[in-house]
Amino acid sequence: MSFNSFGHLFRVTTWGESHGPALGATVDGCPPGIEIEPAFIQQFLDRRRPGQSKETTQRKEPDEVRILSGTFEGRTTGTPIQLMIENTNQRSKDYGEIAQQFRPGHADITYHQKYGVRDYRGGGRSSARETAARVAAGGVAQAVLRKLVPGLKITGYMVQMGEKHLDRSRFDRAAILQNPFFLPDAGAVDEWSEYLAAIRKGQSSVGAAIEVVAEGCPPGLGAPVYGKIDTELAAAMMSINAVKGVEIGEGMGAAALTGIENADEMVMGPEGVEYLSNHAGGILGGITTGQPITVRFAVKPTSSILTPRRSVNTRGEEVEVITKGRHDPCVGIRAVPVAEAMMACVILDHLLMDRAQTGGQRGEIG
Repeated sequence: MSFNSFGHLFRVTTWGESHGPALGATVDGCPPGIEIEPAFIQQFLDRRRPGQSKETTQRKEPDEVRILSGTFEGRTTGTPIQLMIENTNQRSKDYGEIAQQFRPGHADITYHQKYGVRDYRGGGRSSARETAARVAAGGVAQAVLRKLVPGLKITGYMVQMGEKHLDRSRFDRAAILQNPFFLPDAGAVDEWSEYLAAIRKGQSSVGAAIEVVAEGCPPGLGAPVYGKIDTELAAAMMSINAVKGVEIGEGMGAAALTGIENADEMVMGPEGVEYLSNHAGGILGGITTGQPITVRFAVKPTSSILTPRRSVNTRGEEVEVITKGRHDPCVGIRAVPVAEAMMACVILDHLLMDRAQTGGQRGEIG
């Protein structure tokens, strides 16, 4: 299986399976001299870690990261950084009944059709467990960005879960890390929890929408045509398990706007150009404007449910499939820290490419 790597100058290769002994990431292209300790990376993994509330899978994994190479005395050396996370709570027996069956909505059938072999224990490489490695790599990216762009802040949160939508008039950033939904509205948490409990009780699952915003990103990152930063952000988010749609800025809503409404007007402020709106989501012509970069994506309902679904097996027989085991009733919840990690990796990659091409040179205005 190829295509396990992403990025250009800051390049990440993930490895490992859901029920293997370990998984992790190899990070190549990290600048030298960056202060980094396992504890810094661990804070991001702890946000993604399973089994922390009744709202997510009850698989108990500490997700403790180990740095095996690429650092010396707490600083990066510029050589490949090897990150490893051991799997400690696999229950492969939960998947024995589906070894010869294809779960509807899963990659089982496409893996079988393409490779002729698949790891049925939790989906192997197609499992969302792989995203732990991305979050670890994203922690490395965050450490570099903390040094190179001190004012940059990346924040992800849920804006929708099934029928429930975020009331943006009650947006409260401080609430995001205070509830299991990463919901920026503390007053809606109980309602969302009851809604998800009913979905779980009905032996089903539900989809979600996530928004991730990068504030303080410098202008000038990205390149026209094939190096657009929004192209790579969209690809990065689309590569996350169960994601079925991505929007930048106004996104699909731009189809309902007129040119007058959509134009982000500019004025000169005391510190330079100021924008009066941000329909573009912080990116014009594939290049960052300096405004907040805003990305949203939709996550489909978890395909592993206890309600019987019609399918076929490897012998071509029609069967009913019930997926047992420990699964997220809304996989979108734990996609929030994954989205932050992917945005950090893409922004850092483009920052390094910009330094290599232009040396940080910028055109003057005024």
